[in-house]
Amino acid sequence: MSRRIWILLSIFILPGLGVLASPMGRTSAARAGDGDPGPLRVGTREAPPFVISGPDGRLGGLAIDLWEETASRLGVAYEYETGEIDGLLAGVASGSLDVVAAPLTITAGREEWVDFTHAFYTTGLGIAVPVSAGGGWATVAPRALSSGLLQAVLALVILLLGIGLLIWLVERRQNPEQFGGSPWHGIGSGFWWSAVTMTTVGYGDKAPRSFLGRLVGIVWMFAAIIMISSFTAAITSSLTVSNLGGRVASPDDLPSVRVGVISASTSQEEMLRRGIRPVEFKSFEEGLRALADGRVDAMVHDAPVLRHLIRERHQGRLRVLPVTFEPQQYGFALPEGSPMREPINRILLQITAGEEWRRQVDRMLGP
Repeated sequence: MSRRIWILLSIFILPGLGVLASPMGRTSAARAGDGDPGPLRVGTREAPPFVISGPDGRLGGLAIDLWEETASRLGVAYEYETGEIDGLLAGVASGSLDVVAAPLTITAGREEWVDFTHAFYTTGLGIAVPVSAGGGWATVAPRALSSGLLQAVLALVILLLGIGLLIWLVERRQNPEQFGGSPWHGIGSGFWWSAVTMTTVGYGDKAPRSFLGRLVGIVWMFAAIIMISSFTAAITSSLTVSNLGGRVASPDDLPSVRVGVISASTSQEEMLRRGIRPVEFKSFEEGLRALADGRVDAMVHDAPVLRHLIRERHQGRLRVLPVTFEPQQYGFALPEGSPMREPINRILLQITAGEEWRRQVDRMLGP
């Protein structure tokens, strides 16, 4: 091949191949043919602390910072377009969006029509509930008078009567001064002895004297220590849950209460999968306001988003239960077969393995 042909190739053809070989070039060629495609169209939606819209409309947050650092390393220009989850996914699936940079949960259903990058954050679904207004009888009385607790007290009284009857039968002849008299008087004395022994008060006014009676007393003392400890713990736990958690203490309680979710979210999909028909809200603020007002009993969404919003806007009124379920992995969405997927994945792995990313996550999400 002549030297002139090599010169022509180096001037006109090879640079064009180099542009097409770059992520921006391949995406641009596929999207706009030979014309100038302009910046990448990046879809997103507000979901603090991953995507936060400032007072001036400027976007920030963990996912936005991560995308902007990725785009900087790729050397690509971009512009944001905001929307709802279903619209963003439809946009990237149709090719009208090049990337969705938001905390999108990677699911099998979504993977059927878009491609996802590697996960940049792993979490789970959380449950937000109202915080009851302090202690007091208004909070404690309903739980203290519940049927379960009353049944436990009744069972305890029957047990004390049984032990009182047993000690009366054993002691009535050898210890008539303390357990003698009529059956009602003797059984009453036995009931009194079993009660003070169980509560470790031990006034000393009643005590068995016979060998068999003392044997019953030793067995009852050790059994009573275990029983009173368990009974006290059960009452304390019951009253604490009533004060802090309201009607919901775990995911198992959700089928019996009114549950709020964000429309078209993975939390909505999960509730429907569990046979729960949730109340749908278009925004987080609308859903959390409904929870604070008592229009729903619980709000289910990704735990870090709920914790951040409650800490920023509903501190003292709402809380997130200390349990998560249904693990969630966040990734960026791309059109199927996008040539940008591998370059973005390599950069995401570099960034998320770094100390700066971990510090940023700790700063934004807190403990």
